[in-house]
Amino acid sequence: MKNFLKNLGPGILVSAAFIGPGTVTICSIAGVYFGYSLLWALLISIFACIVLQEMSARLGLISGKGLSDCIRDEMKNPVIRIFILFLIFSAIVIGNAAYEAGNITGAVLGAEAVFSSVNFEIGAFSINIWSLIIGGVAFSLLYLGSYKKLEKVFIALVLLMSIAFILTAFLTKPDLSEVLKGFVPGSFDSGLLTIIALVGTTVVPYNLFLHASLVSEKWSGPKYLGAVRKELVFSLLLGGLVSMAIVVCAAASNINDIESAADLAVGLEPLFGSSATIFLAVGLLAAGITSSITAPLAAAYVVQGCLGWKGGMQSPKFKMVWMIIIILGVLFSSLGVKPVEIIQFAQIANGLVLPVIAIFLFWIVNQRSVLGKYRNNFLQNLIGGVVITLAIFLGVKSIFNVIQNL
Repeated sequence: MKNFLKNLGPGILVSAAFIGPGTVTICSIAGVYFGYSLLWALLISIFACIVLQEMSARLGLISGKGLSDCIRDEMKNPVIRIFILFLIFSAIVIGNAAYEAGNITGAVLGAEAVFSSVNFEIGAFSINIWSLIIGGVAFSLLYLGSYKKLEKVFIALVLLMSIAFILTAFLTKPDLSEVLKGFVPGSFDSGLLTIIALVGTTVVPYNLFLHASLVSEKWSGPKYLGAVRKELVFSLLLGGLVSMAIVVCAAASNINDIESAADLAVGLEPLFGSSATIFLAVGLLAAGITSSITAPLAAAYVVQGCLGWKGGMQSPKFKMVWMIIIILGVLFSSLGVKPVEIIQFAQIANGLVLPVIAIFLFWIVNQRSVLGKYRNNFLQNLIGGVVITLAIFLGVKSIFNVIQNL
């Protein structure tokens, strides 16, 4: 047990990244509008996440490099290499700026559910003081913290929000037979955009870059492969359990419409008392803080790999990237757009970007020049192929639906 706890780290950070306010909001929407009926989609998302993150972790461990570094090194055609790196750079950096706004906004909702809202005016803009505080916390932890210090902070925050959400689910006393029925797959056309958002909020494209880089920082060499896989499976199953607990909470609420996770807290209070609201608010605050740190961190790793920078987390260039992402996140979160719209848009966009990033990862982990005998075997390729095909199918159906509705 002591060795297992010692090996906790990268997988926990990945769980912390995907259990952000986006997950809380999308899982709340799924529970409010569809009850337990989309739990099957969440279960498939967790399985897909484990498959893809294992490839990413194995790549980081064996190659000692991040995913964007490997793509840059393996793409021999300079024109194709520049185009692909530009595509990845744009999708992840711009996407993470939008994500950061959702992360900070989500943490603000958690704080406001317990404390009051505080705003001050600067010209035509109204700035929420909680946005500045959350952004400041993320900034301070990244600026002052080494990887090992960040690891300890994340383990504490993930355990805190896991306990908070799971306790809230127990307070709702769900009908277990109804919950189990939710794991039976239904129609893809029933809540298609919500299904895509559930996939997008669980299998997060930037986590594929983040995980490889974090594993390469913590471990080196194939002898740690078993430890990496155990830590990964434990962390992501814990994250999946938390996501399902949020769906259960939302399904038990008595609200008919939802604009933020704070609405869920309000809906639970008449049925289950103020403790449900407090637990949910604490979980949302912890989720927002953890994700508001991992999104800028992932963006910095992607830029570093795409541009071939050296120096790691303490490099001034590396710090400059995550600083810009945090500043943009604080500004975007204060523009007055409804939180659920920011978060839901980011999750759906994620579901559409995912197949592209997953195909790059799939290609890299099949290169003998990168992984040698640790490249994908037949079974890993078969399962990975199914996961990527599913992601492409959902993405194409989403685009088709949007075109039909124009």
